[in-house]
Amino acid sequence: MVILFRLVILLALVILIYSAVKYLFHPRRKLEQAHEKQQFFFLDEEKNVRKNFLLTYKGVMFEGEKYLGTTEQAFDIVSIYIWARSTERLKGLSRQDFQFIEDDIWIRYPNAKIEWKSPIKDFLKK
Repeated sequence: MVILFRLVILLALVILIYSAVKYLFHPRRKLEQAHEKQQFFFLDEEKNVRKNFLLTYKGVMFEGEKYLGTTEQAFDIVSIYIWARSTERLKGLSRQDFQFIEDDIWIRYPNAKIEWKSPIKDFLKK
């Protein structure tokens, strides 16, 4: 009975350590940390076309929606729509900031046409 109790305690300890490590290295947690520190972080599952990507830059959380289409060589992401989750946090961002975001997205998706949703779209057209 004592051996069984020790095995259960050992198993519980292993599960606890596994859960802590999994939590510490989860990409969503890294995104939240970068958002709090107002740093840049890009969270995306490039293999999953249907899942939107998230990125944070200077304390603003952006979400991007990917669309699959055809290019000359293969099927690829051909258009991306991006919007800010909270538009009130856009204060202080410049055209260069949005250009930085676009450049980083083009590194990952070189065939994509990037379109911003309002109010960013209106700002960039001026």
